[in-house]
Amino acid sequence: MSTDIPGIDPLGGLRAPQDPHCDVFLTGTVFLDIVFTGLDSAPVRGTESWARGMGSSPGGVANMATALARLGLHTSLAAAFGDDHYGEYCWDALEQGEGIDLSMSHTVPGWHSPVTVSMAYEGERTMVSHGHEAPPPATGPDRTTFPHCPPRARAAVASLTPGRSEPWVAAAARHGARIFADVGWDETGRWDLEALPDLEHCQAFLPNAEEAMRYTRTDSPRDAAHALAERVPLAVVTLGAEGAYAVDAATGITAEVPAIEVEALDPTGAGDVFVAGFVTGTLADWPLADRLAFAGLTAALSVQEFGGSLSAPGWAEIAAWWQRVRTCDGQDPAALQRYAFLEALLPAAARPWPLRRAVPTIGFRHPA
Repeated sequence: MSTDIPGIDPLGGLRAPQDPHCDVFLTGTVFLDIVFTGLDSAPVRGTESWARGMGSSPGGVANMATALARLGLHTSLAAAFGDDHYGEYCWDALEQGEGIDLSMSHTVPGWHSPVTVSMAYEGERTMVSHGHEAPPPATGPDRTTFPHCPPRARAAVASLTPGRSEPWVAAAARHGARIFADVGWDETGRWDLEALPDLEHCQAFLPNAEEAMRYTRTDSPRDAAHALAERVPLAVVTLGAEGAYAVDAATGITAEVPAIEVEALDPTGAGDVFVAGFVTGTLADWPLADRLAFAGLTAALSVQEFGGSLSAPGWAEIAAWWQRVRTCDGQDPAALQRYAFLEALLPAAARPWPLRRAVPTIGFRHPA
């Protein structure tokens, strides 16, 4: 678990007694991630490669849930967990380690946990996964009513799939949740926005540049963002090493923030962390440029550590980074000013940079 700073609640000044307890709801598949880092090159057929680093953590939708929880948002996750040791480990890590509400989740007897092995090298990653679709949860008076009735929440995060509609998305929107959505690669090759029926319920849509241009038939990410803003209130296009660009359809405001240059160890989960940072800033009613900057910062901090949920930064990491960059020589004053909004959020004192997280694994019976 990321070291947190007690008392930091990004929504503290906005909470009211009638508000839902849940800040963000999400659902999806939880994987056990086994991550190898420190590989000099891709594995070569017929040889054995040794990695200099390794860690295990909940992955898949758990990356996003962990990133949200570490930023101080009350997070509820609905997912299936296997009744094997992997599933038990993932449940405990999320509920006890990260404080994520799993009351909408369930354990499936006889179903083994999906597993992903990720190998990071040369700033990229290669993944091998195995798993089977979980059977639906049992129904009855003692069971939850999800997916037909998701909990009341300020926001929900969805992953859109071409040709598929998730009933819970519309239900969450009807109950007042602001829907934030990303999308994966369209394996059909159609790249048709009409094939994303849940897009109509979305407050914000956050594809990457390649996805955005293909869906809008445009030649630049910025043109794609403006085209998407005709379909959703807020379009955010991530530009990789160039940062991100956003268009607010209601106000006409646009914002572009460059990425922070870092040495990337493992990009696993960086997109999830970006979305979590943007959701946090949006729920806190920050200006659009501040939301983009914060999302980019959290993503940049995450790629300097390995693993998806392992690498998600909390306020301790953010505070340590901010303290460090202000004392480093040669900083661009304009670049520092871009993150000056952090002053009102962070304590004056922070632990020294860099913060090193523990390297977790499965099976320790006693503290190391």
